[in-house]
Amino acid sequence: MPSLIQHLGLGTGSKRVVVKDSIDIAGYPTRAGSAALADAPAAERHAEIVERTLAAGYRIVGKANLHELAFGMTGLNALTGTPENPRFPALIPGGSSSGSAAAVAAGLAEIGIGTDTGGSIRVPAACCGVVGLKPTFGRLSRRGVMPAYSSLDCVGPLSANLEDLIDFMSAVDAEFTVVSGAAMPRLGRLDVEADGAILGTLEAYLEGTGLATEKCALPMMSEAFDAAMALINRETYSACGAWLDSGRLGSDVERRLRAAAKISDAELHEAEAVRQAFTAEVDRLLETCDVLVLPTLPHFPLSRAAAEEGQQDLTISSLVRPFNLSGHPALSLPLPPSRGQPVSLQLIGRRGDDAGVCRAARYLVEALHDKTIQK
Repeated sequence: MPSLIQHLGLGTGSKRVVVKDSIDIAGYPTRAGSAALADAPAAERHAEIVERTLAAGYRIVGKANLHELAFGMTGLNALTGTPENPRFPALIPGGSSSGSAAAVAAGLAEIGIGTDTGGSIRVPAACCGVVGLKPTFGRLSRRGVMPAYSSLDCVGPLSANLEDLIDFMSAVDAEFTVVSGAAMPRLGRLDVEADGAILGTLEAYLEGTGLATEKCALPMMSEAFDAAMALINRETYSACGAWLDSGRLGSDVERRLRAAAKISDAELHEAEAVRQAFTAEVDRLLETCDVLVLPTLPHFPLSRAAAEEGQQDLTISSLVRPFNLSGHPALSLPLPPSRGQPVSLQLIGRRGDDAGVCRAARYLVEALHDKTIQK
């Protein structure tokens, strides 16, 4: 199962970590799952997140596979192989942090470190049935992460267990502390378009916890998705466009890069205006509630067979990508499957309140557990 493309043994701790191969580890090349980087030299120093992980006593056991150049949502990779989705093997693992999600779902590591520019942690977390956190933009350093510049991308963890994820964040970020016994979070149930079975599973879960929710809306969600797409396309083209005529890119990434080259300055200007307006819209909503609750995915993931036949599905990120634009912390938490398909809820918190998002997730998990025991 090619969730790992390189086995390593860095550090001596008992908790195992895999690192997405768009993140530098000293002494090893960062190839981002692409033949375009086949001749990349070994990194001279660890990325900051790697330094912090090792300093916190974790053991790095491998470099994780990914969708080529971290520029795709299926997680498929014809060059390095596609990680199998351990819990839902007929489905895509999700991208772009496919190997990080698959590795923790398979029990190969307690923590997977990924990156999230348009859902690339939360989508594979949801596809593989694990927990994934996109921190507030800029919270965890991107030094040593490819591409060097991004106005959307965040480094973050995935784990099969919420408490392991919380422990990791506490270990690598001294300002991250999840307070126990705090007041019950106020939940805003965000009204979004999604598959009926997914919405039904989410509603049943929230009802099962016994926690009150208040319905709310973000009218600019669709505009924010389009703006985030324009920005990621231009920024990825700026970073990777030089390889377009190299003959070394996979067909899906090459097509997306050629399309990305057409993003105009006017579209970028409009995207930045939408970013400002949507961010303010989310901030206003979070003045009256602590976290927003919505599905992670709007519909069930593609089958792996369909993806291998060439089907693409960028709309799978329609409920996650807007929060890359705004920079708010967002966590994907797996729910019981529906008809054998993965379902996850997503929690959005105030910028900088990553711990509050994780605290709300803990409340939801514990509330449902307590309700189940009472029955």
